[in-house]
Amino acid sequence: MASIDLNADLGETVDGVPTADDEAMFAVVSSASVACGGHAGDAVSMTDAVRRAAARGVAVGAHPSFVDRAGFGRVALAVPPALLREQVREQIAALAAVGADLRYVKPHGALYHAVSADSEAAGAVAAAVADASSDLGRPLPVLGMPGAIARATEDRGIPFVVEAFLDRGYLPSGALVPRTEPGALLHDDAAVAARAVTLVRDGVVEAVDGSMIRVAAASLCLHGDTPGSVAMARAVRAALDAAGIGIRAPW
Repeated sequence: MASIDLNADLGETVDGVPTADDEAMFAVVSSASVACGGHAGDAVSMTDAVRRAAARGVAVGAHPSFVDRAGFGRVALAVPPALLREQVREQIAALAAVGADLRYVKPHGALYHAVSADSEAAGAVAAAVADASSDLGRPLPVLGMPGAIARATEDRGIPFVVEAFLDRGYLPSGALVPRTEPGALLHDDAAVAARAVTLVRDGVVEAVDGSMIRVAAASLCLHGDTPGSVAMARAVRAALDAAGIGIRAPW
């Protein structure tokens, strides 16, 4: 039976207030990318996320970002590679310190896009993940979109896992539609659920201009802070179940 990972960005509390219904989302996903202090989250929210993940059998990944809580990590920052490496390593370590059984690392927001296009940023993040892997005594895969980060991780012997986005619009180039532009976010539960099945069965996703982009994804992402994310996640899971597609973490 075909299977796929379903991941969501969770544990994103800001000033103690969660941006998503984590309790409901943990019941649906197979992997949770947990905010670890750079853009959101703190020791309390990280501990809570780890507890929920353990109770639901959900794999935990670190979700480091540019250190930018004011901008929720969605603003591109010019950070020297050596400093970025240390910041990312510290965030991964913070999540491990609360007892997380870390299975992967997924950069957040502007850092996610930076490491796809910028070889220096990608190298810094790959180095940080290599540092964390050494600390843990096992390799931590990186989850993301193909690009500079895939090459940087390969250079360091770190597994790279390709993901696709269910609730974000795609440009014909394969990049995501910027959040400031029309079509950046998808809101139709049925359309998103159908996209999930198509990605698994056919390995393609439709861009905003109607063209089809080939994506060999091993994980599908839904954002926990997307409006209506819980209903959307449930619709996706139901559609995958109906199609005979299992939902399992690959880590």
